[in-house]
Amino acid sequence: MYLLPLSNSKITCWFIRKTVMRLIALLFIVTATFSLHGQRIIDTLETEEGTMLMYENRTWTYLEDLNFDGILNESLHEAIIADTNLNYTQSWDHDICYTSQLSNDVNKLKDTLWLCVQDSLNDAFVMPFDGPVTSHFGWRNGRNHNGTDIDLKTGDTVRAAWSGKIRYAKYNTSGFGNLVVVRHYNGLETFYAHLSKHFTVPNQIVKAGDPIGLGGNTGHSRGSHLHFEVRFYDIPLNPAKVIDFKNKIVKDENLLVHRGLFRRGSSSSSFASSASGDKRYHRVRSGDTLSSIARRNRTSVSRICQLNRIRPTTVLQIGRNIRVR
Repeated sequence: MYLLPLSNSKITCWFIRKTVMRLIALLFIVTATFSLHGQRIIDTLETEEGTMLMYENRTWTYLEDLNFDGILNESLHEAIIADTNLNYTQSWDHDICYTSQLSNDVNKLKDTLWLCVQDSLNDAFVMPFDGPVTSHFGWRNGRNHNGTDIDLKTGDTVRAAWSGKIRYAKYNTSGFGNLVVVRHYNGLETFYAHLSKHFTVPNQIVKAGDPIGLGGNTGHSRGSHLHFEVRFYDIPLNPAKVIDFKNKIVKDENLLVHRGLFRRGSSSSSFASSASGDKRYHRVRSGDTLSSIARRNRTSVSRICQLNRIRPTTVLQIGRNIRVR
């Protein structure tokens, strides 16, 4: 096939047309962003994380975040929406503390859901602050205390427990004081309350152990401490059922979510056994083999193959959930 050379005039028209289309696209983005944030964009900056839009009030956001729906654990969310009885909601909102308006009813949770607290991609955990626990989850002063209080001094550094994305970071007038909320890749959210100062902004990506603020005594607080909460779709659960505060580690990389997990004083292990037939799963990490998984979970390769309908020669894909019991 023979191609005719383009004349200078055709090249010029093509360049002008392409430039105009880019300007129209940028104008659309600017218009949409202006109406969303109420601030005029004064500059854009290309970064490794994406296109940063900077506003006249010195705030910023990433272009890629404008349409972010807040879902960081797609497999878990698919299981949630597949159960039409739940009707659980979880949006991405920087201005409200609970995105469901506390409408997610734990009593509708009839089945047991499996949640991988730590997987091969996000396997780090860091204590928010290495201090003594002064108050536990449960009934206190005529109402439920929805978190674990950790003693600290004003100005001590508070860190993200797991990797994730900042959803909320500002002063909360309902009692939390300066509050940071992190949504994690495992499907949980953590609350860090009574801070004297926060370092983060909404949509910011953080890794486990990253500083997110300084401890304090703001809001409804009597003395400096960190009020730390763990929530599943806005429903508070006892942090001590996920975290071993004495040894400062995650109790188990697998978390079976059921109604009993959210009850004061309930035994999550006994309820999980009866509700799920003592099922247990393992998410495949880099370097895992069937023999190493079997050894770690005190079972046999043949039993794992039987439970998952696979062969001993099956190639394990990283991220796959393997039933081990």
